[in-house]
Amino acid sequence: MNQNHICVLIHSPLVGGLTWTLVANQMQKRGLEVLVPVLYDSLDSEKPYWKQHAESVSKALPDLPQDVSVILVAHSGAGPLLPVIRQSFTNPVHAYVFVDAGIPRDGATRLDLMKSEDPEWAAQFQEELERGELFPNWNVDDLKEVIPDESLRGQMVAEIHPRALDFFTEPIPVFVEWPDAPCIYIQFSAPYQRPAILARQSGWQACELDAGHFHMLVDPGAVTDLIINSMNSIPSRTF
Repeated sequence: MNQNHICVLIHSPLVGGLTWTLVANQMQKRGLEVLVPVLYDSLDSEKPYWKQHAESVSKALPDLPQDVSVILVAHSGAGPLLPVIRQSFTNPVHAYVFVDAGIPRDGATRLDLMKSEDPEWAAQFQEELERGELFPNWNVDDLKEVIPDESLRGQMVAEIHPRALDFFTEPIPVFVEWPDAPCIYIQFSAPYQRPAILARQSGWQACELDAGHFHMLVDPGAVTDLIINSMNSIPSRTF
């Protein structure tokens, strides 16, 4: 990786940093500079979740020289956070990479984005949240197909952050100039077909790997290759 880039791998606020640990290890073995910040939030804070998560990333970034650019890679629910994360630091962004992730829309809530992707499922999901249910409520058996390794599956479940209705109904802003760098979309699973289509319609580079939602914990080498190859195909940029 170019010494003037740092790759920041961002996990969904519904889970933990384990999501990207294996890919980060692969990148480091290849001599790439990489960071996996953990998204923190507190119910005692008056700040919205999205602001707490953006600050988690900015606080985790080292004191970078201004000529170092950042590559933001988001999985799943971290996708809508990329514009606010980008505004939390001053270094330039080299690229945004969405991996089986939602695409930001100014002022849209997470629930709004779900409704645009799968209205019927989202309506049912909203009813469950309004009844006081939390999401995700996965157990080790629920994730057996997407994360075959028993140890990793157990660690994933231990990091889950079940969320209530207020998490899914907070509007997340997008600044006017976004995207201010090339965007790449990588689709793993069927539920993210519509965001992948939207990415292509927006002129983004997009590719597909038929896999489970947490494929970075199944074949981190292949996912690392896919991210690097996607970066290398950006015109006039060297990854």
